[in-house]
Amino acid sequence: MPTMKIPSKGASREEVLSAMTKIGGRDADWRGGRTWSLVYHADEETSAMLKDAYSMFFSENGLSPIAFPSLRRFENEVVAMTAHMLGGGESAAGTMTSGGSESILMAVKAARDWARERFPKVDRPEMLLPVTAHPAFFKAAHYFDVKPVLVPVDAGFRANVAAARAMLTGRTVLTVGSAPAYPHGVIDPIEDLAAIAKARGIWMHVDACLGGFMLPWVRRLGHPIPPFDLSVDGVCSISADIHKYGFSAKGASTIIYRDAGLRRHQFFAWADWPGGLYGSPSMTGTRPGGAIAAAWAALMHFGEEGYLEIARGVMDTTRRLLDGIGEIPGLRILGEPAMSVFAFDSDRANIYTIGEVMAGRGWHMDRQHMPASLHLMVTPAHAAIVEPFLADLRAAAAQAEGTGASETTGMAAIYGMVGALPDRGAAVPMILDFLDQTYALEE
Repeated sequence: MPTMKIPSKGASREEVLSAMTKIGGRDADWRGGRTWSLVYHADEETSAMLKDAYSMFFSENGLSPIAFPSLRRFENEVVAMTAHMLGGGESAAGTMTSGGSESILMAVKAARDWARERFPKVDRPEMLLPVTAHPAFFKAAHYFDVKPVLVPVDAGFRANVAAARAMLTGRTVLTVGSAPAYPHGVIDPIEDLAAIAKARGIWMHVDACLGGFMLPWVRRLGHPIPPFDLSVDGVCSISADIHKYGFSAKGASTIIYRDAGLRRHQFFAWADWPGGLYGSPSMTGTRPGGAIAAAWAALMHFGEEGYLEIARGVMDTTRRLLDGIGEIPGLRILGEPAMSVFAFDSDRANIYTIGEVMAGRGWHMDRQHMPASLHLMVTPAHAAIVEPFLADLRAAAAQAEGTGASETTGMAAIYGMVGALPDRGAAVPMILDFLDQTYALEE
């Protein structure tokens, strides 16, 4: 039975932890490398160190840099190291956030407030978003009343520059590009999008939440990574998650600006509260000190050599997977992924059916649509399971060959039904119903 109220009598440490272990037994198996999203794990030794670092500052609150100068130093150094890695000069400035979504929210908020000063006559600001941009931008659009204008992508799933240029209006205050976009792992034409922004005198943001802590090292290993960061003229801000390929503890992301003048538009201040003068750098008030400290610990622990070695291993695993999937009849990789994130579809079977068969074999892969595909995000945990995964995928593809939408069940049927809807907006109530059901107490 679910717990409906606070217990009248407390449980012992052993009882609590035992119950939590039992409850967690149903979770996705990321330790065994059978989960292809959500968890970024380097190794057990690093995790133990990060837990110690987090625990050292478990109770400290990043809301007050005056009370906790240690956290101020950790955050400032994390931001400085990240800015340097991502092409920022000495004037670059930023903050840490709780994750990629908050970093994106802050970038849109800062761009909107900057535009209010620069373009005071624009009462309904707009931002250009590739259709592959992360949903957090649409959340930001909803929260901050900035209209999203959707830019189509080309055959390789990269933002169409000509279309973006044609979509500019007098209300456009922000353009966005991804490095890479999550769905297919491809990098948008950042230089071209930034040139458009600079020519119009508007803000350009790069979403490198996924790739920020991988692409610099992948490039140093000799892979062809196009310019994407603050070294590109016209880029005003960039977001990069440390708790993804930086392998820090959740939640830890960064939002970096070309200079402190741009960052200032992110801050919030209130002087009319009886409780005193209030200033906050980001969306949250209380900011967990453990996450800030663990992020600093991760960067110091791995260093450039450590991140290069991880990137080398992850890219080797990615290459094995790409080659293996390409050899399975009917399967193909979508676009040209720049790093360790990619998607594939099938011209012989319903790809969602393949996903259901793989789920039955214990593999957790994200489903995608427009076009229908399965998604993989590769980490060090996957190096040891490439062969069994490919063997199961080959068998699943053969088993599903010839299936159509009418023969699907489970998540395959749901995605197939949504894909057939003539009005995409009709899917929104379905998603909301799903969330309602998800957060209902279990029987």
